[in-house]
Amino acid sequence: MRPARALIDLDALRHNYRLARQLHGGRVFAVVKANAYGHGAIACARALADEAHGYAVAFLEEALALRANGIEAPILLLEGVFDAAELLEAAKHKLWLAVHHPAQVEMIEKTPLPAPLRVWIKVNSGMNRAGFLPAAVRVIWKRLIIGGKVKDCGFMTHFARADEPDAEATAEQIRTFDAATRSLPGERSLANSGAILAWPDSHRDWARPGIMLYGADPLPAESHGLLPVMTLTSQVVAVRELSVGDPLGYGARFIAPRRTRVGLVAIGYADGYPRTAPEQLPVAVDGQPAPLIGRVSMDMLTVDLTDVPEADIGSTVELWGKQISVNSVAQSVGTISYELLCNVKRVGFAWEGGEG
Repeated sequence: MRPARALIDLDALRHNYRLARQLHGGRVFAVVKANAYGHGAIACARALADEAHGYAVAFLEEALALRANGIEAPILLLEGVFDAAELLEAAKHKLWLAVHHPAQVEMIEKTPLPAPLRVWIKVNSGMNRAGFLPAAVRVIWKRLIIGGKVKDCGFMTHFARADEPDAEATAEQIRTFDAATRSLPGERSLANSGAILAWPDSHRDWARPGIMLYGADPLPAESHGLLPVMTLTSQVVAVRELSVGDPLGYGARFIAPRRTRVGLVAIGYADGYPRTAPEQLPVAVDGQPAPLIGRVSMDMLTVDLTDVPEADIGSTVELWGKQISVNSVAQSVGTISYELLCNVKRVGFAWEGGEG
């Protein structure tokens, strides 16, 4: 069996959730959209079953998968629903809905429902991606409440720059949200991961941590005690020697400057490791740092084992996890940890730490 593996540490996940809850002080949605950022939504939701006040996903199918696997806690659909059939399914399964544009309000008004809904009106406080403009919020709230289809209405917004602790934009978004919802009854949800860590003024009734649950700190050069949840590993499957001047891999990008011992590792960009990873980016081979050399291929990559003489066929290679920060890998290729974690595929998954 091919040795590429993603090991998911559910104890670390629980630690990170507890930290988010402690820092925020209110109730906390565990955001498990996008298959829990690539970590396995069902396993992660089950692991948090005795901890989480609720869950948040992007859309209906993600929520139904949780319900089908025994998750009974509140589940918030961050994108809301897309048509009347979905609205009926959401009501049937007691899902909570974000409402962020007029067509969703009209859908609720026109659709006979089996039970009243719990909705969250999304306020466009400055990100300008989704949500109602502040001047429309009270009108939308009145329409939903007067119509009798909504039993409980909360308010939420999303920050564009919460991961920038010095950005005035986030403070302005908080002020805009507060002004738009002032005196309206209902719970508030503002803080994502970055705001939990850096913007205490945003800490209201419900938080929505995502990336911090999985151990990747959203703030630059920060450490808040988060534990990495995914460890991506493979093994050295072949070893060869290069002489001075020998080329290696596609495009002959690497030319051996010395006699070089090369380890071939069974993982590549089709598995989610970035093709653009630069030479000298470290991996850990049997716990020792070793640099990438040559280009990352679809199914394999190569590392310099010259300074790790004890490494051989069968040696474990960590691409990211407890020794190699996924944030550092992401930074080296000009992306974010979210993308790397969500892109992991075609590897064996294993979960440790139980389900609760």
